[in-house]
Amino acid sequence: MANNQISIRPYEIGDEGAALEAALESVNEVGPFMPWCHRLMVSDDLRRWIEAQVAARNAGTAFEFVIEQADGRFLGACGLNQIDAANRRANLGYWVRTSAARRGVATAAVRRLVDWGFDHTDLVRMEIIVSTSNVASLRTASKAGAEREGILRSRLWLHGVAHDAVVFSFIRP
Repeated sequence: MANNQISIRPYEIGDEGAALEAALESVNEVGPFMPWCHRLMVSDDLRRWIEAQVAARNAGTAFEFVIEQADGRFLGACGLNQIDAANRRANLGYWVRTSAARRGVATAAVRRLVDWGFDHTDLVRMEIIVSTSNVASLRTASKAGAEREGILRSRLWLHGVAHDAVVFSFIRP
């Protein structure tokens, strides 16, 4: 999918139905690396989370975005969170629904998010932390132009197990 065929926009109240559909479609692929994505999710869970993200955006403490196809189809999400204002650093995360995977959607969304972050915040560093076993996300970070910095031992705790993780970064030009 061409970079110009997707866009990112802030989450809005009412996105929970499309987000739930995409997440439930993607439990097998996304769930192992993002524990919030599980078969027992319900629309109310996502509505409450979206409400919290709208408030966080207004407060400048997190910036979560929907990834959309040109026709408005919900493809996934990306965001800047865990913002460390003192050090002008944030975590950059992303996920794409299974039916949109392996088409460049996540790579294009990450590039758009990095541009947005440097244009609209004072961040100097955005970090992507990826389990060493998450091949698709490792590939996305590299293809999006993130600098691979190294492996952090036992950095992520997923489903009761410690995982080594690769740290990538984007630095303000």
